Amino acid sequence: MPDYGQDLQFGTFLTPDATAPDRVVELALLTEAAGLELATIQDHPYQKRFLDAWALIATILGRTSTLRMTTNVSNLPLRPPFVLAKTVASLDVLSRGRVELGIGAGAFWDAIVAAGGPRRTPAEALAALADGIDVIKKTWRSGPAPLHDVEIWIGAIGPRMLALTGRVGDGWLPSESYVPPDTLAERNARIDEAALTAGRDPVEVRRLYNVTPSSDPAWAEQLAELTLTHGMSTFIVGSDDPALIQRYGVEVAPAVRALVGAERSRAPHEHEHGHEDGPQSVVEVRATPAGDAVRPTPDDGTRLSDRAPWDDATRPSYVSPHAPLTWTAQQRATGQHLVDVHDHLRSELAQLFDLIDQVEAGSIDAGRARSLINTMTMRQNDWALGAYCQAYCRVVTTHHSIEDQSMFPHLRARDADLAPVIDRLEDEHHVIAGVLDDVDRALVAVVSPSESGEPDGLARLREAVDLLADTMRSHLSYEERELVEPLARYGFY
Repeated sequence: MPDYGQDLQFGTFLTPDATAPDRVVELALLTEAAGLELATIQDHPYQKRFLDAWALIATILGRTSTLRMTTNVSNLPLRPPFVLAKTVASLDVLSRGRVELGIGAGAFWDAIVAAGGPRRTPAEALAALADGIDVIKKTWRSGPAPLHDVEIWIGAIGPRMLALTGRVGDGWLPSESYVPPDTLAERNARIDEAALTAGRDPVEVRRLYNVTPSSDPAWAEQLAELTLTHGMSTFIVGSDDPALIQRYGVEVAPAVRALVGAERSRAPHEHEHGHEDGPQSVVEVRATPAGDAVRPTPDDGTRLSDRAPWDDATRPSYVSPHAPLTWTAQQRATGQHLVDVHDHLRSELAQLFDLIDQVEAGSIDAGRARSLINTMTMRQNDWALGAYCQAYCRVVTTHHSIEDQSMFPHLRARDADLAPVIDRLEDEHHVIAGVLDDVDRALVAVVSPSESGEPDGLARLREAVDLLADTMRSHLSYEERELVEPLARYGFY
């Protein structure tokens, strides 16, 4: 089938291991920090080694700010539809619209029966799923309603389940291990036929895919081809390996977006010349003029603090011994990703300053500040100013950890001439860690002035954040100036 033109999304499929509960939560935090949109949890309530999927999802939603969550997929025989609908709607409201619903008819019937559920024939399971989806939708209409239009993604393999997906589903969620790529066309056709018969546009059914991790350098090209030839638009990787999740978020996903974007931009021109059979299945990365190179964000030299944590003039520079890049779409995507992550940190810093300004001016109190913070990317369930500072510090620390543990060693191994620059960047990470510690200490004076013994904790916090802004802006610009081109050339891993 052709590309349905749906927006691309990427996520993880995490194991709810009850013996390592903190680890699975940290993997979800890493999913968000790596730039992925979605984390999913398998739902097998009868499995004694697993945490409850929805309890785990609730915990992760409380620790993240942008990450969307779903079960992959909910076990309907052990999840009464009305209760499931209320759980999903409540979590969607509490997380401000970050929950979807993956659902299945059930499997492993002996285990389901042992856990107190019914044993159903395939026909009975299909009918129960159809009825359950109807109950869920009616429950949402009667309230409490989800904050956003929650999508129902159906885990379907057989013909009748695929037809149900086409009639009532918002998405199809199969796994590569059960539905190999060479069977996608036939199954998509069944969904499309059922959708059209029901008076729906097949584009309304999102095509998701649980994919197997790959070390193939051409993995991005393979995923892009699945989008362009079969319409798969959401790729969820099944892995609990932190390095794989990092690579998937910072290298593979941006490359897939660039490849698909480049091919989609060509499609209208091909149709004008009579090619009516949709995008071609062969994915190419085409060179573009050097003028399309990624541009680092410059440091304008503005400083807010009278303290300087380092001397900018002593920074080494990298001079590439290689010929200039032609800047293919994939190279641009890789280089731009670093700038995009840094721009996010810059924008969050600007919001932090705005919040401090409002609190200092007395224009908002703590309650109002908390309401405002709920519209920001880094939402927390604590007093707004202190929680926001803490969240910003956590994200910076996570970003630096990814660089120190993965990106820097990779670049150092690929090009020895980069070593002095990487050494300096790592040294600056240690300095910034100290600045972040100072922000943490200043927060004590704001949140608990009686304990800190400092009546004007906000002034101290302002000084600490001023220094943080100076160090971050200078460091981010230096890192982009030196590493955008090497990252485009060598990748993140």
